Amino acid sequence: MMSTPQTHHPFVELARRAVELYVLERQYLQTSDDLEPELRARAGAFVSIHMLDGELRGCIGTIEPLRANLAQEIIDNAISAATRDPRFPPVEPSELSQLTFSVDVLTVPEPIDSIKDQDPKIHGLIVQSLRNEWKRGLLLPDLETINTPEKQLHYTRVYKANITDPKEPVQLYRFRVTRYH
Repeated sequence: MMSTPQTHHPFVELARRAVELYVLERQYLQTSDDLEPELRARAGAFVSIHMLDGELRGCIGTIEPLRANLAQEIIDNAISAATRDPRFPPVEPSELSQLTFSVDVLTVPEPIDSIKDQDPKIHGLIVQSLRNEWKRGLLLPDLETINTPEKQLHYTRVYKANITDPKEPVQLYRFRVTRYH
């Protein structure tokens, strides 16, 4: 039932172990006090779960750090991606061996005035409504079907932030990620 051992980055293995423990035993993976320095840092992080055929199975993350350290950020977001992504039913134990994981660690978002210098292969995008603080959307960089800044802006604005009025004022932010597989 558990996944087959492969060599993956420790962040990815942490996400996988957290999901497996939660799905099989409904327990949260505990971290030790002697974390590696990179896991003691604080950063926003997204955990993406795919089926072996590449189909998305869940993706949840945080733009800015909400937890004490990156290890906890990864654990909580991995469990949320597996069990609370509203687009999918919770992961079942029988699916665990069919899942692949990636972890994206975000840089601090920087405001931008336009998308003219935006490269969707390198930069993720955040669109924030200036009228309604609850309307905010994020799109990670380097997604297969998002290959122009205009497409990235449209998708983030309409489908992620639910800002359908083209006249609604927004603030744009960009960020980079380090993606771990």
